[in-house]
Amino acid sequence: MDPRQRQLITAANRQAWELSAPLHARGEDWETLLEQVRQPGFSVLDDCLTRTLTELDIRGLSCAQVGCNNARELLSLASLGGRPALGIDQSPAFLAQGEQLAAAAGLAPRLVAADIYALPAGLGQHDLVLITIGVLNWMPDLPAFFAAVQGLLAPGGRLVIYETHPFLEVFEPQADQPLVPRYSYFRREPLVSDHLIAYDGLDHGQGAPSYWHIHTLGAIVTACLDAGLALQRLEEHPHSNREVDYDLYQDQDAQLPMSFTLVAGRPAA
Repeated sequence: MDPRQRQLITAANRQAWELSAPLHARGEDWETLLEQVRQPGFSVLDDCLTRTLTELDIRGLSCAQVGCNNARELLSLASLGGRPALGIDQSPAFLAQGEQLAAAAGLAPRLVAADIYALPAGLGQHDLVLITIGVLNWMPDLPAFFAAVQGLLAPGGRLVIYETHPFLEVFEPQADQPLVPRYSYFRREPLVSDHLIAYDGLDHGQGAPSYWHIHTLGAIVTACLDAGLALQRLEEHPHSNREVDYDLYQDQDAQLPMSFTLVAGRPAA
C-alpha cells in the first residue's frame, strides 16, 4: 500500500477516536468500570477469550495489547496471572483513561500512543500479544500491520486475535432488511463514516471521517503467515463479540459465523 495513503487513513482514524473518547469516560458505565477495576480478579474478558488464554497458560508472561483502547482488557490479563506490560493505541485520549484505570487497579503497564505503522523503538518483545474486536478493521495495510506485531513478539511468543468474523461485515444491522447482505465480502474500498464511535448502538452525533476496512479471513491468515508467524489455532464462533446491534444475528436456525479466534506463534530462536 502507498505509505502516504496509509498515513492519511491512519491519521483520520486517530482523529475520529480522539473526538469519540469523551463519550467513554463519563456516566454510570465509566463509574462502574472504575469501581470494578479496583476489585481483586477484575476482568472484562468474555468466557470464550478467557478459556483461550487459560488453555495457553499466560501465568507469569509479559503481555502486550495492540489497539488497547482504555486498557481494560490489558489490565484484565492480570486476573489470569499474566503481566500487563505494554498497551499500544493511536488515541492519547483513550490511553489517558487507561492510566486512570491502571492506577485504580494498582498496575503500571506502559501505555504508548503510536501509529502501529511507525512504532517507536524500545517497546521490547513480549510473550503474548493480544488483539481484540475491531482492531483489524481500522488497519488499511494488513501485511505491514502483522510485520509490526511480529516485531513485538519474543521468540516463542504467541499472538492471540479474538475478532469479529469478516463475513459479518457484509450485513448492516440498521438496514430495513438486516439479514440481506449489504456489502461485498470482497470489497476493497473502506466504508466511510463521520459518526462518533460508540458501543451502545446509538447515534451520538457527528465526529470526524473514519475508514473501516473489510478484510477477508483468507487475507488475515495470509498476512499473519507472511509475517513469519506459525498458525496454531483458528476457531470460528457463532456468538457476537461486538456492538449490541449485532445481537440480532445470533441464535438463528441457519447461524452465521460471528467471531473467530486465531492463535499464532513466533518460532523460537
